[in-house]
Amino acid sequence: MSLHRAIQELGRPVFTTREISAISGSSLSSVSQALARMQKQHLLTQVIRGVWCNTSDPRFSPFYLVPYLVGGHQAYVSFFSALHLHGIISQIPQVIYAATTAHSRRVSTQVATFSFHRIAPFFFSGFDWYRESRSFLIASPEKALVDCFYLASRKGRRFGSFSEIELGAKFSNRRAWEWVRKIPYTKIRRHVYDKLSVLLGPPA
Repeated sequence: MSLHRAIQELGRPVFTTREISAISGSSLSSVSQALARMQKQHLLTQVIRGVWCNTSDPRFSPFYLVPYLVGGHQAYVSFFSALHLHGIISQIPQVIYAATTAHSRRVSTQVATFSFHRIAPFFFSGFDWYRESRSFLIASPEKALVDCFYLASRKGRRFGSFSEIELGAKFSNRRAWEWVRKIPYTKIRRHVYDKLSVLLGPPA
């Protein structure tokens, strides 16, 4: 099977060398060389080693790359990025923020820059597929906001303040407070409680 047909058969704008090798029946080395040639022709972009994308595909979004950049770990879009996608903040973040089970790190690619922040396993939940697309996971509006305050308790004011914020009618104060109550560490829980109280008032 040709490389172009293998990419079409896979049916998505982000893929790995290994996936195309399996579909086409060609070796990893030959597929890598062929994909590199396609990049020189400006048909594809190599994100990191072994991961490629077609940025001209109308389905493509930089957010689709999030699960490909954490190795065998999990990740979901959260913090400022999720709040923007949910329409809670209007300012577009300069980097894509995500929570992960891996170590915190920053990944710069030709497509976008990603900032991954480790969330403790007990708090790694509250996310679902973005618009049921099964392309990337995103925190709920309530969890994204609480994630910001949770991170601010350890990383200072950067994640703890907003120039403008509009929670909207769909935002659930009750669900937000439920997430706060799940934090087992008193100091962190108190910090998140105080921050959220400024926006929502004390819980009912």
